[in-house]
Amino acid sequence: MRRGIGGPGRGIGRPGRGVVGTMATTAVVVGTAKAVSGSMDAKSQQKQEAAASQQAAVDSQAQVQQQQVEMEEMQQQMAAMQAQQAQAAMAPAPAPAPVAAAAPAPDMMAQLTQLTQMKDAGMITDEEFQTAKAKILAG
Repeated sequence: MRRGIGGPGRGIGRPGRGVVGTMATTAVVVGTAKAVSGSMDAKSQQKQEAAASQQAAVDSQAQVQQQQVEMEEMQQQMAAMQAQQAQAAMAPAPAPAPVAAAAPAPDMMAQLTQLTQMKDAGMITDEEFQTAKAKILAG
């Protein structure tokens, strides 16, 4: 057996992988690394998409629940308003205010003043004045 330059196993005459073999090995290693890396990236992306999908589902469910709560509140408000309207419809109408037959009587001083003016104008006699005055003072 011949030994070449560079030590055992590296001789010129010994058959080895050579440049093509080394390139083929390198290509296999690189291809495997890319495949593993691509697989890991795909798995990572799938996990992220699953998490995003799950979060979207949770958000959607929360929105649905919020809308249900708002709907229930609106239904309660409508029921309360309908109850108030029904109660108002059943309540008796308020009694009309009594209509006064005459204008309210002025105070005593104004009545006496008016009575005196009527006597001075000759519209009533002294006797009528005294009678009307007694009624006003009696209240």
